[in-house]
Amino acid sequence: MDQIKIGKFIASCRKEQGMTQAVLAEKLGISDRAISKWETGKSMPDSGIMLELCELLKINVNELLSGERIMAEAYDKRAEENLLAMRREVEEKNRQMLRMEYWIAFPAVISGLAMVFVASFIEMPVWLRIVLIVFALVMIFTVAFIAVGIEQKAGYYECQNCHHRYVPTYWQTNLAMHMGRTRYMKCPKCGKRSWQKKVLTNL
Repeated sequence: MDQIKIGKFIASCRKEQGMTQAVLAEKLGISDRAISKWETGKSMPDSGIMLELCELLKINVNELLSGERIMAEAYDKRAEENLLAMRREVEEKNRQMLRMEYWIAFPAVISGLAMVFVASFIEMPVWLRIVLIVFALVMIFTVAFIAVGIEQKAGYYECQNCHHRYVPTYWQTNLAMHMGRTRYMKCPKCGKRSWQKKVLTNL
């Protein structure tokens, strides 16, 4: 989706309705700075506010996401294109989050293990050895908890029995047996346990 085009379209529709950024912001219960960011293409309206925004601008969501008025005969095609574009954006964001999980976890685990190795095999005072080992373990466990949180929020888990896709709670994810990003959990829909794989979208 072209955020610059969408931003210009929002600005044009707002002016057509005779509203300033401040007036539109007040009606939506947000700051006029947020409106300015939309109109300059720096950000997009949150999904929770899109319907109300469209109602105020006298457009529909499909037109908002297209950044232009849509003729009736082209409506279905543009709706499909917009859905695919949104799906690609969600997938890419989830992919970036999962990459970030690796970039956070691996260096921390390697550094922690290196500290434990140094503390175990190099001559040093006992107090320093204990401090190094404790620090390394705290660092590894802290980063592990953060990494699980990132994995839990990025995408969905798919039940291998009914193929339902869902986001489990943090502790369901954290306490589940796992092999990489595949976790053994109970599906909230069918109630059966299976090794559930991480997927990027719920479609």
